[in-house]
Amino acid sequence: MAFEELKARQSAIWGAGAFQRITETIADVHELVVERLAPRPGDRWLDLACGTGAVAERSARASAAVTGVDLAPALIETAKERAAEQGLPIVYEVGDCENLRFDDGSFDVVSSTFGTMFAPDHEATARELARVTVSGGRIGLTTWRPEGGVGEMFRMMAPFAPAPPPGAGEPLDWGREEHVERLLGDAFDLRFEDHVSVYEELTGEDSWQLFSTSFGPVTTLADSLEPERREEFRRTWVSFFEERYRAGDRIRHTRDYLLVLGTRR
Repeated sequence: MAFEELKARQSAIWGAGAFQRITETIADVHELVVERLAPRPGDRWLDLACGTGAVAERSARASAAVTGVDLAPALIETAKERAAEQGLPIVYEVGDCENLRFDDGSFDVVSSTFGTMFAPDHEATARELARVTVSGGRIGLTTWRPEGGVGEMFRMMAPFAPAPPPGAGEPLDWGREEHVERLLGDAFDLRFEDHVSVYEELTGEDSWQLFSTSFGPVTTLADSLEPERREEFRRTWVSFFEERYRAGDRIRHTRDYLLVLGTRR
């Protein structure tokens, strides 16, 4: 499958389900990214793979001039509705982080929370991040650590999912400092922080009900399986959370992530 075909599928996959419910499980991450990037009034701010707008909304409330871009039209529509309801002047548009329409040096700040890491061409994504950030501008990216709880979850899902196309970058590589340094180190002065976001549910079944209806990749995968295979996926999911992340009366999924902060040279 060529990358363009893959991205066409991704634009539909990420828009499947009620993604805002997943967004709310990482509100702590959104708050941290905006805090670290310290928006100033008038900052030209680009939030890439913006989803339903969590970081964009927080930045706009701090009087930044925010543009949000996402590959999934359904997520952009939700983000626009949310901005309108809150009276926030955010510009949202469908776009590809590997091929942005903006001029060189268009933004003072560029952010992405667990978004650009899923673009298949890591080098193209890195080039665009550098190109659209003005000299002296700031970037803030969060990426899941491969050895952390989300990495474990993706490996649990892998036997049920189709193989990625040849040449597509491994998303979790963005959670390795050496990979990020190779991609961005020539263009940015980088620093790294380790953090953990905790997702809690009462049971593994509750987690399945949330993700199978709201997290596009899980929703799409589950819907693609034959009934017996889907039920096996559900049982595997529930057992994974109950056996690995049960802590007393609830599930506590500890999700290690890397915060990448950079200043454009």
